Amino acid sequence: MIESSEIINGVDIAYQLYGDETKPTILLIHGLSTPLTGWPPEFVTALVKQGYQVLLLDNRDMGRSRLLTNPKLPNFVWTAIKFKFGLSPKVPYSLEDMMMDTLLLLDHLNINKVHLVGASMGGMIAQLLAIHHPTRVQTLTSIMSTTGNKKLPPMSKTVTKKLAKRPASSLYKDRLAYHINKWQAIGSPQYPASKEYLTVYTSSLLERGITTIGTIRQILAILAASNREPLLNSINIPSLILHGECDELVHVDAGKATAKSIPNAQLKIYPGMGHDFPRELIAEIVQDILQFIELHTDTDKAKKNIESDYEPA
Repeated sequence: MIESSEIINGVDIAYQLYGDETKPTILLIHGLSTPLTGWPPEFVTALVKQGYQVLLLDNRDMGRSRLLTNPKLPNFVWTAIKFKFGLSPKVPYSLEDMMMDTLLLLDHLNINKVHLVGASMGGMIAQLLAIHHPTRVQTLTSIMSTTGNKKLPPMSKTVTKKLAKRPASSLYKDRLAYHINKWQAIGSPQYPASKEYLTVYTSSLLERGITTIGTIRQILAILAASNREPLLNSINIPSLILHGECDELVHVDAGKATAKSIPNAQLKIYPGMGHDFPRELIAEIVQDILQFIELHTDTDKAKKNIESDYEPA
């Protein structure tokens, strides 16, 4: 494994590279307030074992990518109110800026084309890369993400209430407890994670780096994003949309809307899955991604039109 960081697009972006550099690259982009350790180790290992180089990055303001000191954070509540009434307040940075971080990192690493996999906010960034720089994307997999259409169902009131709470203090134990509760709230009801697993998983996130101010700036970037559905209609890249049927953070209708917006996209919905990667489903999710990639990079398989479990979008 190679770990490094580079000044990319004016910000310090940390990344990890696994596997053989001569192999095709799968790029993994995670979501809001989640550093690259949000990808379960067995997820990454399985991709490498199947003969791929895997690139992971910490999005700006998160993980070991340096916390930004500028621009100044606007009043979050007032800015959110403006968004609610259809106004367009200035935000520190946009999802398009985060997309450029990703694109320029690929340039720096001399990686011409990738199989792109994005989860949640990472799915939004991945969609933008496929829209604006399609020659750099061989396949797109968007997981538990959305199109940015504000008419889609919002997160559930239960999750909203739980996420609105703050850690009891800035002490590590209280921050750990807060994030464990968060993952329990948005996790998969059919595959509840044990307290022991969540403690290890959440510790890996906190040790990598999560900050409140970075999370707020990323939320503002999501709120400022426009509806991507018209642009998604222009994508001519093999696209796979994966979503949990019981996702209370990003409603399953958002996944369906994403698949409907991208021509010929494949859709798979996992019963009982929420807004996480339950250990019981990791092998299946990885297999679905690999099957899709191989189907669209092996012309013989494509010609045979292999049957799969995907639903028509």
